[in-house]
Amino acid sequence: MERKQSLWSKLRRLVHLRLVVPLKRSPHPPEYTARGVMLGVFWAFTPLIGIQMYLVVLTWILARWHPRTDFSLIVALAWTWVTNVLTMLPIYYVFYVTGQLFLGHPDEASGYRYFVAQWQEAFAENDQFLDQIYAYARLVANEQGLPMAIGCLPYALGTSWLGYRWSLRFLIERRRRKRRLAAARAAGRAPARAASGPEA
Repeated sequence: MERKQSLWSKLRRLVHLRLVVPLKRSPHPPEYTARGVMLGVFWAFTPLIGIQMYLVVLTWILARWHPRTDFSLIVALAWTWVTNVLTMLPIYYVFYVTGQLFLGHPDEASGYRYFVAQWQEAFAENDQFLDQIYAYARLVANEQGLPMAIGCLPYALGTSWLGYRWSLRFLIERRRRKRRLAAARAAGRAPARAASGPEA
């Protein structure tokens, strides 16, 4: 039981460090930072683990020329972490099955074990990064690409919208609390100055 609590505590600390701290440290307006969360989460929920950060950078280069589309690159890169190599295969399988449902071919979806075995076999044969990228592209193109590309859309769009709304609210409330605290501290010091003024 203690081990489970320890793992849970470590996970909470990691999530706080990797995802929440970049939000708290961002000096930019809430909308700007929240757009970073939105773009990071969007690319996180696509079947492109391994190149998501590059896609975030490319999106940032294209978006930064307009103030309404510009976003925090650091925050976006951090939030691609919500999906990673540990969660990749279960999430990919959800994309795959969802895509088969959208295409009207639910009976053609392979079982989870077979799905995972294909990926493990593809990566086991290639230990170099470029070889792994090639194996990934070949596997996606041959069998799973279209269902996964279609199946990821509701998750990418839905989670990115939720990420934007949550982070925007979080940042606005956080800055509102900081302003109230600063005002309370200023009000607390004012009487002290006023009282000490005549005595001086």
